[in-house]
Amino acid sequence: MSEVYAARRERLKERCAGGGAALVSRPANIRYLAGAAPSGAALLLGRSEDVLLCPRPPGEEDGTERPDAELRTRVLDTPDGDAAVAAAGQAAAQGAESLAVEEHHLSVARHRALASVAPRLRLVDLARGVEQLRLVKDEEEISCLRIAAEIADQALGELLESILVGRTERHLALELERRLVDHGADGAAFPTSVATGPHSGRGGHRPTDRRVEEGDFLSVCLGAAYRGYRSEVGRTFVIGTSPADWQIELYDVVFAAQRAGREALTPGAACRDADRAARHVLAAAGYAEGLGPRTGHGVGLEITEDPQLAPAAMGKLDACVPVTVEPGVHLPGRGGVRIDDTLVVRCEADGGPELLTITTKELLAL
Repeated sequence: MSEVYAARRERLKERCAGGGAALVSRPANIRYLAGAAPSGAALLLGRSEDVLLCPRPPGEEDGTERPDAELRTRVLDTPDGDAAVAAAGQAAAQGAESLAVEEHHLSVARHRALASVAPRLRLVDLARGVEQLRLVKDEEEISCLRIAAEIADQALGELLESILVGRTERHLALELERRLVDHGADGAAFPTSVATGPHSGRGGHRPTDRRVEEGDFLSVCLGAAYRGYRSEVGRTFVIGTSPADWQIELYDVVFAAQRAGREALTPGAACRDADRAARHVLAAAGYAEGLGPRTGHGVGLEITEDPQLAPAAMGKLDACVPVTVEPGVHLPGRGGVRIDDTLVVRCEADGGPELLTITTKELLAL
């Protein structure tokens, strides 16, 4: 993997031509370029060499991965030092004329500290240069996402085989997160959401002590992190009995919307097209007022990345870009339905969108 990380750093340095250096401070971006992001680290892409600056030796913390072995690491003299400030001083010592920094990540105070330690160094905005490189995934990254999706599917499948009535949302969420780790995940990709009865169908619902009851809708959204890469899967079920007519009708509408969004994931399509496709189905069924701000988003080293599948989203989809498609409807006081998958955009010749999360989308009565 050293060659992969080196190639990524070279592509970023091409954006900083003309005697400049680059300072990467956002942890996910450091991990993408260096293979690991030790706590408090900063990555300097300098004129003469690249250096990962860390407050303490990498790997000293339990469970952390070690960075690219070919990348030089410098440990700060004091563990409470600021690696980004030290990197600015090192860039100036290397003779850099400018330093591109991630202004969207740095606080105003840290930006001022960089300017004070190297006053002759011109600070420019790297903007979201690393995030743009991260957008299209290579096959190694997609393999990690595929494994993360398999782990989430396994955990969810096992839960569905257990007794659910009488158990609380909070207990079920904790059990799911334990199962993720049991199956090889680094941990949960994000806080697991379990929503029952009138809570079901809410996006990002925080589990409560409400107990599962007969006839409830049960909405679950979870994801696994594997080697830093994150998956997301969401399903809705009915507890204990055959679904009521209104539950079947609502589920069928959301299922159709999710399918329309998935089918719109083609290379070259506008990012807003997938959102429009799903939104049109829900609006036509009379649920326009309850729609969320977006139908999906990119995933990778972070659970929410670009692109955004939203009405005002700009840009077009590329092949090998993983995204979620997750429409939902919540009826206040009654509950609702959410269906969420992680997919990879593929061209039609390669079979179209690759579905990574494969737990059944049939409306099951558990």
